[in-house]
Amino acid sequence: MRSAAAVSRRAGAAWVAGGGVAAVLALGPAPARAQTEVHFQYGKHADPFVENRKPSGTVILTVQHASRWKLGDNFFFVDFIDDGGDDGFNEMDAYGEWYSNLSLGKTTGRELGFGPVADFGLLAGVALGADANFRQWLPGVRISWSPPGFVFLNTDLMLGIDAGRGRDGGSPPELANRFVFDVNGLLPFSLAGQSFAVAGHAEYAAATTDEFGDDKPGSILAQPQLRWDVGRAAGGSANGLHVGVEYQYWSNKLGTDFDESVVQLLVVWGL
Repeated sequence: MRSAAAVSRRAGAAWVAGGGVAAVLALGPAPARAQTEVHFQYGKHADPFVENRKPSGTVILTVQHASRWKLGDNFFFVDFIDDGGDDGFNEMDAYGEWYSNLSLGKTTGRELGFGPVADFGLLAGVALGADANFRQWLPGVRISWSPPGFVFLNTDLMLGIDAGRGRDGGSPPELANRFVFDVNGLLPFSLAGQSFAVAGHAEYAAATTDEFGDDKPGSILAQPQLRWDVGRAAGGSANGLHVGVEYQYWSNKLGTDFDESVVQLLVVWGL
C-alpha cells in the first residue's frame, strides 16, 4: 500500500489540474482540438516509509490526453510506475488523474477578464491509485492569467476530499478534507534557432489529520520541465519528439518528514 499515489497527487505529465490541456494543444498543430502524448521518465526515487530511504532507479511511463470543447477543456493522464524492486513500493503500479474545466467566460458568453486576468473556471477532478486503492475528489476554482510570453498560466484552488475506504477497507488511512493550491504554466522560447519550452506546476497541499487523529504535515510538490523540440531540430515535424529534464521537489513526501529532490530524464512523443 506504499504507492506514490497513496496520499498526494503525482503529476507524471508536465502539468496538472487541467493546465495540460492548454499546454498540449498549444504545443500541437494550430487547429488541434485534441492531443495525446506519451512520456518516458527515469530518475532515482526513494521509499519514504523505510528507514534507509535509499533511492532506486524508477521508470515512469505516462499516457496523457487533452481536449477542448465549446465550454471548456478536459485533461487526464495515467502513470505506469516501476522501480524494479520487490518492497511493495512503486512495483508495477498505476496512478491517474482526470480534470474537467468549465470556462465561466464561455459559459456566460461574456468577457470576464480584466487586467492580467484572462478568465475564471470551475474544476472537477478525480485522482485514482491502483496499488494503494486510493481515490480522491478534487473540486475547485481556477483563475487563468495572461502574462506576456506564456501560452497559459493558471492558479487553481481545490478541495481534496478523500474518497477511499480507509485502513479497514484496504486503502491508506482516510484523511480529513484539505485545501490544495496549484500553479501551472507553459512558457515557450527560442534559443540559437532551437525551440524550447519550460512547463510544469508547483502545488501546496495543506496539513491535515488522518482517521486515527494523527497529524499529517503540509507538503509542496514542484515538477518543472525543460523540453527541447528535437524532432524539429532534426528536420522533422514540430512538436513530435521532445527530450529534456524534469526536476521534482517533494517536501514531506506522502505525508512523511522526508524531502525528496530528483532530476529525471524526460522523453516526450506526441501522437
